Amino acid sequence: MSSSPAAVGASAEPVGASDGERVAARVGAALEAVFAAVAATRAETAALLDRVAAEGRRPATADLAALRPGLHLRLAREELVSGIGFVAAPGLLGDVPAWLEWWQTGTDGGVRPLLPDLDPGRSAYADYTHWDWFALPRETGRRAVAGPYVDYLCSDEYSLTLSAPVRAGGRFLGVAAADVYLRHLEAAVLPLLRTLPGPAYLVNARGRVAASADPGRPAGSLAKGPDFAAVLEEGRPTGCEGRLLLPCGRVPLVLVTAGRR
Repeated sequence: MSSSPAAVGASAEPVGASDGERVAARVGAALEAVFAAVAATRAETAALLDRVAAEGRRPATADLAALRPGLHLRLAREELVSGIGFVAAPGLLGDVPAWLEWWQTGTDGGVRPLLPDLDPGRSAYADYTHWDWFALPRETGRRAVAGPYVDYLCSDEYSLTLSAPVRAGGRFLGVAAADVYLRHLEAAVLPLLRTLPGPAYLVNARGRVAASADPGRPAGSLAKGPDFAAVLEEGRPTGCEGRLLLPCGRVPLVLVTAGRR
């Protein structure tokens, strides 16, 4: 993924757009590639779980091994993706209470599985259902961007997680998700934000700053005030208190910059 402002998502620019709209479109295009990997994982997982259900049995961890070739391929293909997989809803699998079929790129560039300790008696991270990357898709039925946060479960890296719900037979079965290290996201989008005439930053639906070219709004901080979820729901630029709020295409991030609509 190039970090050049002219190269990242240039084909997604709307005709006659303002500078802010062009930047929002390019940011959206950069992250749509990650969401495409999430969507492919989601589709493969739903199809797999449908096949298991048709056999009249509950899925087990061994069934999820069929996802691995696709997960490995997406890790190799998508430069922004550092980890990817399926996170099962508790109680879905017959042999374990909770599970992450998760693969990530190691420090040597190789692909390795995540083997977390999900024993509630030993691990503070055994219950992942309250984390935004799981809870938002479960509650809204939509894609979500969570973070940035220090990912103690997977990598100990400052990361964002992009996720989408997996459903089959009318039931929520878990989430398909991909991790993006913040340093990789910043390399891709900060050059774009810095082309704007004033301070600019990106926030998720809950106002968490995902990347920032504004010294007063560091990544990971919480931007209060506007209803960013409503801006994403409406899907068009909105003026608020001297700022312009621009949805980044279909990606659930809002570009906040100076100016009014």
